[in-house]
Amino acid sequence: MNKKSCGVEKTLKIIGAKWTILIIRDLCDGVRRFGQLRRSLDGISPRTLALRLKQLEKEGIVKRKVFQEIPLHVEYSLTGKGASLREIVIKMREWGQAAAKNLRVKGESREITSRVKIESSKAEGM
Repeated sequence: MNKKSCGVEKTLKIIGAKWTILIIRDLCDGVRRFGQLRRSLDGISPRTLALRLKQLEKEGIVKRKVFQEIPLHVEYSLTGKGASLREIVIKMREWGQAAAKNLRVKGESREITSRVKIESSKAEGM
């Protein structure tokens, strides 16, 4: 396989950074404000979240909408390009749930539950 034309490698360059796919996962559920995303992504620093959102906006995956009111607020949503990643998020969720059935983490058996509330029908409607 030619690495220069590898779609997987190109995709990972865009969405492979830590937290990025989780931001996309949350935005699959709809419009979110910065604080909502931060609370949903336990452990992410404000700086990292801001950097990831800026990069996703630059790549055309996330749309940033600023409301010029007091107090100022900003909303983030997926663009059409970003929404096209919904199927990938669904497949990752399904794979993770199937793989987790016998997963051992620190000696305990744990079931990974999905925080994604995406139905397959939504992905088919895209």
